[in-house]
Amino acid sequence: MTEALYQPATPEIAARREQLAPGIHEAFENFSRAVFTDGALPEKTKQLIAVAVAHVTQCPYCIDGHTRLARRKGASPEEIMEAIWVAAEMRAGGAYAHSTLALHAMGEVSLR
Repeated sequence: MTEALYQPATPEIAARREQLAPGIHEAFENFSRAVFTDGALPEKTKQLIAVAVAHVTQCPYCIDGHTRLARRKGASPEEIMEAIWVAAEMRAGGAYAHSTLALHAMGEVSLR
C-alpha cells in the first residue's frame, strides 16, 4: 500500500486548525464567505474562477472543493473544463511572457 502524497482533509484537522488560531480561522471563514457571496459576479462564476486559480496554484484540496462547489452552483462539466483550459493557457502564457527576461539576459534584444 502506498502513502498518499496529500493527506486527506478531515473534520479533526479542521477543528485543530481552528483550535490553534481561533480568531484568524474565524476571520478567514468570514472572508471566504464574503468573497463567494453573489455580487457583481454570481457565485457560480466565482467558483469557476476558483477552479481555474486552483489549477494554477496546484492546490489539490482547492481543486476538489471548488469543483464540487461549482457543480453545486450549476456549472456544467464543459464550463469547468473550459475554466481549467483558461488556467492552462494563462500558466503557459506566463512562461512565454517571461521569456522576455531571458532574452534580455542573453543580450538577444536591444533597448531602444
